Amino acid sequence: MYLYIKALHLIFVVTWFAGLFYIPRLFIYHIEASQRPSPEKEILTTQLKLMTKRLWFIITWPSAILCTGFALWLLWLMPGWLSEPWMHVKLGFVVLLWGYHLKCHQMFRQLQRDEMKYSSHFMRIWNEVATLVLFAVTFLVVLKNAFNWIYGVVGILVLGILLMLGIRLYKRIRDKNPNA
Repeated sequence: MYLYIKALHLIFVVTWFAGLFYIPRLFIYHIEASQRPSPEKEILTTQLKLMTKRLWFIITWPSAILCTGFALWLLWLMPGWLSEPWMHVKLGFVVLLWGYHLKCHQMFRQLQRDEMKYSSHFMRIWNEVATLVLFAVTFLVVLKNAFNWIYGVVGILVLGILLMLGIRLYKRIRDKNPNA
């Protein structure tokens, strides 16, 4: 039974992250569509609101709940994991991921009301938070006790820096060529 629960947990981890990776992209498109002239603005924002709503409530929220439910079931089956330091750190990242999810929900609700509180540039940076959490959790789970904290922290920082540099480079390219 353990392996079935683990498989289901992993499936919903993947679908949850898929939603968390795509939702900020839709936010970016929505923000940029709001700056277009009529009737393009209205057509695009109506479609993006629908796409965002479907992604959020049909894929992302159910995946988050099922992922967490199967994780709790795994911890119930394997309570010894709760005494492992790597699991404490992993659970810390899961709490961070839930915070990110809830903040995305707040942004979703604002955009559904056509409240543009963030720039598309901010959203491009925001989009990378889930990537950093995914890297950290994956390495923690795979390496467990073999995880070297110094290399891990440096690796996450380097990844973050590389992602930010990539975003800045893309912004420069996009500023020079708006169709890029």
